Amino acid sequence: MPTRPEIVCICGSARFADEMRRTNRDLTLAGSIVLAPAEVDGPVDAEQKALLDELHLQKVDLADRVVVVNPGGYVGDSTRREIARARSTGTPVTFTHPG
Repeated sequence: MPTRPEIVCICGSARFADEMRRTNRDLTLAGSIVLAPAEVDGPVDAEQKALLDELHLQKVDLADRVVVVNPGGYVGDSTRREIARARSTGTPVTFTHPG
């Protein structure tokens, strides 16, 4: 029976949406199952943001590895929480750019 593909969760600031899409494409074409942040057009209220943040933490929990998209080394508060969550469970975390 074949092994299942690696599950990778992409984390990063919404300002890097284009970079996250490219990372998603590259990981998918390399054979990974990719979990990515939700893309929402327009503003979200505080309740929606809290829901989206919690859903993304659940994606981190499902992942075998987390890839942080961080051009210029930028990592925001939500992404820091996601990194902390991954590390608390021993999930490896890599970065697209040096911090």
